[in-house]
Amino acid sequence: MKPRISINMHYMELGGAERALLGLLEALDTDRFSVDLLINQHTGPFMPLIPGKINLLPEMRGYNAIERPMRDIVLEGQWRVAWARWKARKKAARYHAALPPKLQRIDASVFQFVADEVTPVLPDLRHLGTYDLAISFLTPHNVVLQKVDARRRLAWIHTDYSTIHVNAEQELPIWDGFDHIVSISPDCTKAFLSVFPTLKEKIIEMENILPLSLIRHQAKRDSAPEIIAEEESVRLLSIGRICYQKNFDCIPQVAKRLKELGLKFVWYVVGPGDHADIDREAAELGVADNVRFLGPKENPYPYIRSCDIYLQPSRYEGKSVTVREAQVLRKPVIITRYATAESQIRDGVDGVICDLDNEAVAHAIYDLANNAEKQQQLITHLASHDYAGMAEVEKIYDLIQ
Repeated sequence: MKPRISINMHYMELGGAERALLGLLEALDTDRFSVDLLINQHTGPFMPLIPGKINLLPEMRGYNAIERPMRDIVLEGQWRVAWARWKARKKAARYHAALPPKLQRIDASVFQFVADEVTPVLPDLRHLGTYDLAISFLTPHNVVLQKVDARRRLAWIHTDYSTIHVNAEQELPIWDGFDHIVSISPDCTKAFLSVFPTLKEKIIEMENILPLSLIRHQAKRDSAPEIIAEEESVRLLSIGRICYQKNFDCIPQVAKRLKELGLKFVWYVVGPGDHADIDREAAELGVADNVRFLGPKENPYPYIRSCDIYLQPSRYEGKSVTVREAQVLRKPVIITRYATAESQIRDGVDGVICDLDNEAVAHAIYDLANNAEKQQQLITHLASHDYAGMAEVEKIYDLIQ
């Protein structure tokens, strides 16, 4: 009988972790291994993209109530989960209130409070049999640790722990219950171990695997008419949720400086979130025509294919999946010098790193946009290297041998 692998994920919304999961699923050799996928909540535009070779388990009551609106699960009669979530929110609120203001702004402890309260009332999964390896792909990791029968367990880190606050004392027993912990970059490892230093021996570094065939297929399948119509301008693109982390609030000021420098451009942003304040500032600065928010896209790859330069102006990242997707599609990339930037890009070799400063971002864009030779050097390098990371899956196989 083939060795059995179980993977748990929350849902399949538009996100970097979800795309990384699709890459892992594509890379897994189901001729050698049997793979069960437990998605807590069967929602999100990436659900239909789960490879047919993977055994997707039916959505289960209880698990499908962990993150849905409380009103909905109460109406369904899922009282135990609703009560557990209510208790968790109360505990998290008390913990949050006791933190200094600086930590309150980056407090992410609520997720572990919810997991600790909800997991005990969820149905047990031991009826699915014993797995050779059980993988928890996104925090919190309680389900795989406490509900799945497995010989070995593996948890994933997708977050830069230098940028968030968690209740380390509360989380440590969960992380420590796993045999191995995957970190997606050396900088993520360093940040994680600054919070959980006793877990050093459990760490395995493994690049996110991108769904290469899916990316290339979808990049050609659809069009990006909003971008194609701007052929006379330099087409800049950023992808991500409109939030503090992604730093899209810098765009009006950077756009104003680019306009002063004489660059003809349009900066497109694909992703969900409220951009009213950014639009307002762009209008005040006279760059409203240069900045366009396109909203979330189920298939962002035609937009990457159609742009001239991909930009990631983030304040912080774990390891940006969209940057590597842009590299897979052979696009010149500019990122800011966030803490993990140098584990993502070799400056001047496969992309450009600039300081996290509006003036520096503007000049990096202007310089690259006006240097066709440099753009071609980057593209040539990207074309000859593997940015999907398909070989990384061997590290999973090594854990089962």
